[in-house]
Amino acid sequence: MKSPLPTSKFAFSLFIFIWGSSQVLAAETEDRERNFQSLDSLLKETCRDCHSGPKPEGGFSVESLRLSQKGIEDNTFRQEPWEKIVRKLRAGQMPPPGAERPNPTLLENARKAIEEGLDLAQQLRPFAGKTDGLRRLNRTEYQNSIRDLLSLNIDAQGLLPKDESSHGFDNITVGELSPTLLNRYISAAQTISRIAIGGEGLGPMGTTIRLPPDRTQEEHLEGLPFGTRGGVLIEHTFPRDGEYEIQLRLSRDRDEKIEGLTQTHEIDIFVDRERKSRLTVDRPMNDDFSLVGSNLKKRISITAGKHSLGVTFPQKGSSLSEINRQPFDASYNRHRHPRPNPAIYEVSIVGPFDSKTPGESLSRKKIFQDIDIRKLPNDRPAQLEAAKTILGRLARMAYRRPLVEEDLKGPIRFFEETLPKQGFEAGIEAAITSILVNPHFLFRVETSPEESPQSGPHPISDLELASRLSFFLWSSIPDERLLGLAEANELHKEEVLKGELVRMLQDDRSHSLVTNFASQWLYLRNLDSITPDLRLYPDFDDNLRHAFRSETELLVEDIFRNDKSLLSLIQSDYTYLNHRLAKHYGIPNVLGSHFRKVEVNNASHRGGILRHGSILAVTSYATRTSPTIRGNWILQNIIGTPPPPPPPNVPALKDKEKAKVDSLRERLAAHRSDAACASCHNLMDPIGFSLDRFDALGRWRELEEGRPMDTSGILPDGTEIQDVVGLEENILKRPGLFVGTMAEKLLVFALGRGIDHRDGPELRKIVRLASEKDYRFSSLIEAIVLSKPFLMRDSK
Repeated sequence: MKSPLPTSKFAFSLFIFIWGSSQVLAAETEDRERNFQSLDSLLKETCRDCHSGPKPEGGFSVESLRLSQKGIEDNTFRQEPWEKIVRKLRAGQMPPPGAERPNPTLLENARKAIEEGLDLAQQLRPFAGKTDGLRRLNRTEYQNSIRDLLSLNIDAQGLLPKDESSHGFDNITVGELSPTLLNRYISAAQTISRIAIGGEGLGPMGTTIRLPPDRTQEEHLEGLPFGTRGGVLIEHTFPRDGEYEIQLRLSRDRDEKIEGLTQTHEIDIFVDRERKSRLTVDRPMNDDFSLVGSNLKKRISITAGKHSLGVTFPQKGSSLSEINRQPFDASYNRHRHPRPNPAIYEVSIVGPFDSKTPGESLSRKKIFQDIDIRKLPNDRPAQLEAAKTILGRLARMAYRRPLVEEDLKGPIRFFEETLPKQGFEAGIEAAITSILVNPHFLFRVETSPEESPQSGPHPISDLELASRLSFFLWSSIPDERLLGLAEANELHKEEVLKGELVRMLQDDRSHSLVTNFASQWLYLRNLDSITPDLRLYPDFDDNLRHAFRSETELLVEDIFRNDKSLLSLIQSDYTYLNHRLAKHYGIPNVLGSHFRKVEVNNASHRGGILRHGSILAVTSYATRTSPTIRGNWILQNIIGTPPPPPPPNVPALKDKEKAKVDSLRERLAAHRSDAACASCHNLMDPIGFSLDRFDALGRWRELEEGRPMDTSGILPDGTEIQDVVGLEENILKRPGLFVGTMAEKLLVFALGRGIDHRDGPELRKIVRLASEKDYRFSSLIEAIVLSKPFLMRDSK
């Protein structure tokens, strides 16, 4: 057979290949040498000026640090201090503000040298990390798991105590189950199984919804019919077909008079937007309000399942007093400002009464599926077999794995004990209760293989991977498809895993990445506790608090759901507004209670999350802005280089400086004159001051106490900025820094553990992979899911 390539040509091609490869290797070696020389120069000529001797700056010394191939190979290389240095170099915070800065190329080459060493150390000694082997479902995960297991929406806040946060998230410190907490879980399980089954023995149950006293009820509430004002919209699960009593209480002032009741008013009760009843409340002729409103209750027939219950007032024409009143001027607080009209204070739902049938709720359909219990033979063997089928399906999904023989012994025992006295459905209810308090449901368990090495990473099982994936993306249990792939040991295959990732992100359940992950990352949960001084901010109310949160969540959801670049979170030409929030921001032509996408520009001072009222409010005091808090928030959550905690016994700013100087900038400058304060405040304050044209509630302002504002500053990398625009551009100049911070937050949330220096190389790899796809949301999630920490676990 004739050779397709003559020998001479083949030899020449081989020579070219070898020569080319040697040239590449030589170039790489040359680059590496140059980088190491840059690092050596940086340490000697810059770093050791401050970080050496008996009292190095910040307690951090570089004198004993060595970066060499030999040190990396024989494990004398110390990763932790090098990771600290590389973070500072990436953020431009080394050398510190005010110090002479070396050539940018020198800094960049030094950073590359350190990262190469850290990457090599990771290759020689792989690290995946280890989460607690036993982790309890937190409150959000429990609520979502009940939703997906039983097709039942519950409010876990009313059933279970709050979970404590660690590393910024509440799914980490959940390792224990105290006797008190166990009792709460038992009580919750009994309530949930009773509602899900809607059994014959279910007597009237009651729940009360109380509205915040600072909620204004003068405008239309989104979700209720047009032509109404105020009130409340409640998503409630009714356990059986029957009559339910809806009882209302109106808001009263400190003299127990119903607020705003100057004439007759009507109240409508809607179920799924259909009006079921209209109640009338009259002003008493003799000003005796003691009995007014006591008869505001109505029994309504409602079918089993989830329904939206609306209680609201028909809209009346605006009175002269309403027209003259300043818009949104504290018309809500029943002890400080009178309401112009009555408002709903409390709604109670009690029932069912006279219930003849459990109805066809989604929960019952999910539990019984193809088993028609009306046709079930009245003999014990047939009922036991049906119970095993029903409970087997539920337990498999609840425990997130195939069942073993022991798994059904407990539920079946509860079923058999209840069956003779109360019947089949009551037996199933008791068995479901036992499943919901079983440790296999309440805890996520990850174990190491019996024959695992003494240390080092090993792949987690497909079933463990299914749970990691579902609790990461959905904050809930795996669905049937995901669990089936795990049971077949197919999930670990990369193409299968990528396909599931796409499917799960498109599923509505991935909305938990907004309401759970982003809400904690961006501190949106803190909005519930902010209480601005109403003497300074009289137009703040609960409506604005909710509008703040909605704007940020809708922007985050748009970027996540439409797979946009994550950099759009920092700089965006649109936001989401309703009339209430647009009025607050001073943006015209936005009417109505519903949120919609609104194009904005720099003249409107809106766009990315740093301009959102939510972020600006949670990083302020009740009486004023705080450049320090805002700067610290950005360093911690956007840039990823939080300053160290403040030293002990530092006096508060207002106690130490307020009497000596006028403006906040001058007071903070005096504060920085203390050497103990300067090192951190020099990092935080310039960043925070760039946002200071936004007041404590996020409104734009040109003056502070009648004086022109100075929002300029020099950032840690030496960049001079004038305002928020400069800050945003500086963040986007290093996109990997912001995306790396977000990747770290996502990894903490996904793994349920803190990140340490040994995770550094994997985090940088995740960001590199995301950068190849313009930092799109899906590319970051995919890189995390395919990463070593997500797919593996250390044995020791």
